[in-house]
Amino acid sequence: MHGWLPVTVQVIAAVAVIATVTRRSGRWQLRWLPWALMVGSALATAAYWYVASQGWSDNPAPHALWIWIGLSGFAFAVLVAGWRPARWWRRGVSLAALPLSLLCAALALNLWVGYFPTVQTAWNQLTAGPLPDQTDEVTVTAMQRERKIPPKGTVVPVDISDNASGFRHRGELVYLPPAWYATNPPPKLPTVMMIGGEFNTPADWLRTGQAITTIDAFAATHHGYAPVFVFVDPGGAFNNDTECVNGSRGNAADHLTKDVFPYMISTFGVSQDRTKWGIVGWSMGGTCAVDLAVMHPDMFSAFEDIAGDIGPNSGTKDQTISRLFGGTADAWAAFDPTTVITRHGPYTGVSGWFDVNGSAATIQTAKNDQAAAANSLCALGAANGIDCAVVSQPGKHDWPFASHAFAAALPWLAGQIGTPDVSPTPLPPPPQSPGIEQTAVR
Repeated sequence: MHGWLPVTVQVIAAVAVIATVTRRSGRWQLRWLPWALMVGSALATAAYWYVASQGWSDNPAPHALWIWIGLSGFAFAVLVAGWRPARWWRRGVSLAALPLSLLCAALALNLWVGYFPTVQTAWNQLTAGPLPDQTDEVTVTAMQRERKIPPKGTVVPVDISDNASGFRHRGELVYLPPAWYATNPPPKLPTVMMIGGEFNTPADWLRTGQAITTIDAFAATHHGYAPVFVFVDPGGAFNNDTECVNGSRGNAADHLTKDVFPYMISTFGVSQDRTKWGIVGWSMGGTCAVDLAVMHPDMFSAFEDIAGDIGPNSGTKDQTISRLFGGTADAWAAFDPTTVITRHGPYTGVSGWFDVNGSAATIQTAKNDQAAAANSLCALGAANGIDCAVVSQPGKHDWPFASHAFAAALPWLAGQIGTPDVSPTPLPPPPQSPGIEQTAVR
């Protein structure tokens, strides 16, 4: 995301693009250069319009993204128009300019979302390398029977049945802390459901969000105790934005509550007590965390919403109703947190931590949609018995921010859901504390 690599690639790409059009004949430049510029401008405009219409993020994309998308279209047009009259070396430069421009656009996109913080992370994702602490169910079962406690937690790929929901999903992942291996049968530990962003795989929290590193460090300071974590698949595909609802894109909500919940209890012996279950979500997943918690207070008692929206979001309200709920407004209302809280009335034993990227001023002025959403939902929740806080963390709307926010809230969340050896921690109070600025509502 930073350092010498993005800058170097952009410099090389810029030189290649310039070389494709310099020292050509005046006639060629007069005839084809305006056309190439129009192609590039049209491509950048179309990309900008499409992203805006989908409502993917309220955090503005860097200008470099649209510039390099436009230059990619420009490079393609020059390649097509200038191939025949060009010498061999210019053809080679033109062939190189297009993928280099596309790579720069990809780097700018990554700078926006923070999907690959490092080259190593990108390589592990693209090559499907092993996850941190990964093992298999056979090994886990043998270790647990022998009470063989590992020095760190273990990550187990699982295939959870979709019999209850009918929702086709990808493989999911479970983290078991060292203390899970201490007894046979295992202790009834609390559980946290982890939900990623709109474009996601279940492994994103582990690879990009560095969740395992955070949880292992936490467990190491609490004699091996931490919650069990299940990294779920709310989409079924990388680009299927379900917003964790039951709708035209699949019964994602039923999968999380009717497939995952009982599977964790029957397979890993976790507690089924609602006070022992929490949810953490980032971006779209943050919206899901609030939604699931307020819709199912009989299943979940705590949630962390990291930069989520005010409700399920797939564009404007009309677009969301059309895209996610087949045009049925009543179905949308059934999954709108504001409507759900208002209809439910007073809650008992539910608490939430809302994370907003920015400073205290971001919260106080509702500077972005996520801050406005957090303020609104926390205020409404507090009026209906939900203990909550809106907390600001430094950073942009990207995975590094999500990773930092998760680490900051983990001690509170683990204590809130009754993790052994973890003392309960209150929500951050309104006064500013070093490193964290926050407001709280109760």
